[in-house]
Amino acid sequence: MGNLFARKRRSRVTEQDKAVLQLKQQRDKLRQYQKKITLQLQRERELAKQLLHDGKKEKAKLLLKKKRYQEQLLEKTDNQISNLEKMVEDIEFAQIEMKVIEGLKVGNECLKKMHEVMSIEEVERIMEETQDGIEYQRQIDEMLSGSLTAEDEEAILEELEAITQEDLELPEAPSEPLPDTTPEKQAVKNKPKPQLVAAS
Repeated sequence: MGNLFARKRRSRVTEQDKAVLQLKQQRDKLRQYQKKITLQLQRERELAKQLLHDGKKEKAKLLLKKKRYQEQLLEKTDNQISNLEKMVEDIEFAQIEMKVIEGLKVGNECLKKMHEVMSIEEVERIMEETQDGIEYQRQIDEMLSGSLTAEDEEAILEELEAITQEDLELPEAPSEPLPDTTPEKQAVKNKPKPQLVAAS
């Protein structure tokens, strides 16, 4: 029972996904470092101005040397970020290519199975049988159309007309007269008759 719950779920995160994530994290750290250095360079430039203003030329020169070194570091950081981004793009594109290849593989397997079911010989046999059936029907049509005379055609049309008339025959009308149901006649019919009174 314990083994049932201890079974691990298979992670959908691949090694490539982990590598991409790590590369992106490194890129973000380098960008943060760049921001920090840029701010520091601005401060050091202001400080060098102040030192020159105060007449401390040697200290200002030393500070500008340090600034120049940090600017070179920034350039190297730019190159490293570009390399990381290119690597991320390459890995992501390779993942897409792998999915395409997997799709092609599945499609190829499906085609192979279909070809096993329907071989070229089978298709040729079906096509021949179909052609034979068409030819046979054409011969029947030729025989029927060639053997019928004008009289036969006329007899066929008459029979067709007779069958049509049979379908259209209406039931016979009743021979007895129908009762008159107009309102005037009904009123006269329903009117009470006058009673005769005998003379005393």
